[in-house]
Amino acid sequence: MTKPRAKPKAASRSTARKTAKPVSRKRPAPASSRPAARPDTKHARIIAMLRTPAGATIAAIMAATDWQQHSVRGFLAGVVRKKLGLNLVSEQTDKGRIYRIRDGKPSAASADRAKQAA
Repeated sequence: MTKPRAKPKAASRSTARKTAKPVSRKRPAPASSRPAARPDTKHARIIAMLRTPAGATIAAIMAATDWQQHSVRGFLAGVVRKKLGLNLVSEQTDKGRIYRIRDGKPSAASADRAKQAA
């Protein structure tokens, strides 16, 4: 008569896994904290259009980017005004509403965010 063989314990296998060192993945360090703007992106084209003295209408930006009207308005409010903190001004003309980036002091929204951050 032979002794029945004992089943291996699951704990012994799991402890073997736990003792192995985890492999750490190292990410390459970014070259700079702010990446350089690429010249031929839709964002760069819109900013260039808005910096001209003539400015740009929503229709012109829609034609240049193939975006819908609500996307253009969201870009103007979210990216140009809030994220970039540029002084975006608009005026009503006989051609429609013209948007421009006016040089000078930043927009009031970016000034408010700077106060909140401090």
